[in-house]
Amino acid sequence: MELKDIKDVSKPDLRPLRKDVTVADIGCGFGGLLVALAPKLPDELLIGVLTQALIIGVGMEIRMQVTEFVQDRIKALRHQNPESGLYQNIACVRANTMKFLPNFFKKAQLTKIFLCFPDPHFKARKHKARIVSLTLNSEYAFVMKPGGVVYTITDVEDLHKWILQHFEEHPSFERISKEEEDGDECVKTMMVETEEGKKVDRNKGEKFVACFRRLDDPPWP
Repeated sequence: MELKDIKDVSKPDLRPLRKDVTVADIGCGFGGLLVALAPKLPDELLIGVLTQALIIGVGMEIRMQVTEFVQDRIKALRHQNPESGLYQNIACVRANTMKFLPNFFKKAQLTKIFLCFPDPHFKARKHKARIVSLTLNSEYAFVMKPGGVVYTITDVEDLHKWILQHFEEHPSFERISKEEEDGDECVKTMMVETEEGKKVDRNKGEKFVACFRRLDDPPWP
């Protein structure tokens, strides 16, 4: 037997995707939104990304455990629903989206991005670590299909104002109307299904929602 004939058991058999991922939950936490959206968007492939802004110390270990928890949660749900085929359209990966987002998605691939209860980084010197900025918004614009929507929610009013400012200043996005927000099933789900959102409800806190549509790129002169 030659070496090339020996199967590498450390590499699991992977099936290629039949279509591209179109929905990303960046900073997906324990996967509550992913699990809730899976049956509502059966024809879409959704991925939750456990973000890691600082890959040092205990933070790295905790986030790895959270990622494994979400992956195990998805496996369990698939096992519990073998006939219906539910939850086959969601997955979770651990990645630093602040650095590598364009490495995961090609230009104009995504139709929805969710930024739910991101770390507010209250200190001014830490604002550069916020997941919304003019620079990062340009990366969101790159991976988003024109007409796609970025969904944001937070319980910190100061961060909400920061999000509004940085998206409204970006030429590739416009805020959608309150009427359209209220009629969007994804907004309704985002409001109640994330673990952080449920904690806000228990504490009788306030939630601030803003959604932004990706505009068409202007024609070349």
